[in-house]
Amino acid sequence: MIDLHCHSTFSDGSLTPEQLVDLACTIPLSALALTDHDTMAGIPRFLAAAKGRPIVPIPGVELSVDLPNGGSMHMLGYGLDPENPALLRQMEWIRDGRTARNREILRKLNELGFAMTAEEVAAAAGEGVVGRPHFAQVMIQKGYAKNKDEVFDKWLGDDCPACANRPHLDAPTAIRLVHDAGGIAVLAHPFTLHYGKAAMNATLDSLAAAGLDGVECHYTEHSPSQTRDYLEFAAARHLLVTGGSDFHGVASPGISLGTGFGSLRVPDDLLPPLLARLHR
Repeated sequence: MIDLHCHSTFSDGSLTPEQLVDLACTIPLSALALTDHDTMAGIPRFLAAAKGRPIVPIPGVELSVDLPNGGSMHMLGYGLDPENPALLRQMEWIRDGRTARNREILRKLNELGFAMTAEEVAAAAGEGVVGRPHFAQVMIQKGYAKNKDEVFDKWLGDDCPACANRPHLDAPTAIRLVHDAGGIAVLAHPFTLHYGKAAMNATLDSLAAAGLDGVECHYTEHSPSQTRDYLEFAAARHLLVTGGSDFHGVASPGISLGTGFGSLRVPDDLLPPLLARLHR
């Protein structure tokens, strides 16, 4: 069993890269990818922690990307060089945009009557990059909401009262950036696009034409029928199949590394094709 999607304290996860490796070896997983949001700062520690351990560590990242037909998506990059200058510049640009967005989110939440400070949100993030889940953590701690789903459904989700925009890469640029850094580009959790089959087919055609390498078909929140559909979509375009839990730790209670809500199983046989594509 493998897990190709998880987050550490360097973005919005609650475990350090070393703790993630320890947990993965306990499960045990045969491979783990660290895919923090718009940063690879935790990758050196992740790779060092995995050295000599019975697990294949895969350096990764999760990028925020605009879709060709409007809207946004997340793109997973695997096997990238974390020191690639162009990649570092673009991720810094995205993070700078996130900082400006965070100030706007805080302003909107305060205006809505939620008493919270930037310092409290930063404390929730620890050493990681502040994001919406950290605002949710503070709101839950203060008793403004019961859980993260409530926060996002009412206040922080797209088009909600405290939502604020931030810069994204367009899809062709993101795919080219991943490739130039030596990696492969994969569409993350496609169910979040809320597309029917026709729209998903059209989107995947566009992304595949831009060089997309794979689709995250196995995912914590995918239903069995969605998984089957995504596997068919990927096979029709000869795209790689990946999967992961999107583990964040305490920020997403109920989601476990490797198994998601308990039934996720990303098979080992997905790993060799991915590694072969990276090493060709």
